[in-house]
Amino acid sequence: MKKLIALFTVFSIMAFGMTTMSWAAKTADKGAKEETKVEEQAPEAENAEATAPAQEVAQVENPSVDDNSTTADSGLHSTLKTKFAEGGPLWMTMVLIALIIGLAFAIERIFYLNLSSVNTNKLLAKIESALNEGGIEKAKDVCRDVKGPLAGVFVQGLNRYDEGLESVEKSIVSYGGVEMGKLEKNMSWVGLCMALGPSLGFMGTVVGMVQAFDDIEKQGDISPTVVAGGMKVALLTTIFGLITAIILQIFYNYIISKIDSIVNDMESATIEFMDILIKYKNK
Repeated sequence: MKKLIALFTVFSIMAFGMTTMSWAAKTADKGAKEETKVEEQAPEAENAEATAPAQEVAQVENPSVDDNSTTADSGLHSTLKTKFAEGGPLWMTMVLIALIIGLAFAIERIFYLNLSSVNTNKLLAKIESALNEGGIEKAKDVCRDVKGPLAGVFVQGLNRYDEGLESVEKSIVSYGGVEMGKLEKNMSWVGLCMALGPSLGFMGTVVGMVQAFDDIEKQGDISPTVVAGGMKVALLTTIFGLITAIILQIFYNYIISKIDSIVNDMESATIEFMDILIKYKNK
């Protein structure tokens, strides 16, 4: 399962990154062509003004053409791609990679935690029944047939039954700590990606501000047109970085709450498990 998720993440990053970079390059080429086209059409401005009334009439007669094109271009996916390219492919791609990697680790943890969750009451009832019918060995077989950290803790405790209940309790406590560490595995990477998202966004903000001041220095003017490009890069990278942090924060809190729930169930179940062993020993 972990290898499958890792491969899926790598292919997703490569596919999305290549698509986005290709689209950004096409957008840049399109913008350059449009600028060239505007410069070439500048001498024909007088002829365009003369024919403008006729074109306005044609547009009034066929309003559906403009409406359809506006509707097609106003989709969320197209808007995101446009803003992604305007924010600068370098910084936006880095923020996107942080989001994808963070989501990959978060989804892997969610799958693992869901597989680790068991019905503790049902498991304890099976163990008690197995002890009464076939003793310790049958109880071990019941635990081995159940996936999850709790069953593993119980197996370790049953392996120490011959050494006494005190040894069983110590084994459960020790191995329980190991299983808790496994539950929290890779959470540091989710936290890292959650912090990197806005950090990379702020870095893009600083770069955009530097770009804006460079444009002011080159043009010798502080008009809005001169600084608009750099300011747009600064704001868009910050927005996408914050969005990344918000998304990963939601997943992070959900996973932490899931881990706490499993740990609480394990602690409660181990107490009942010890009571069952004491009851079995005193028979």
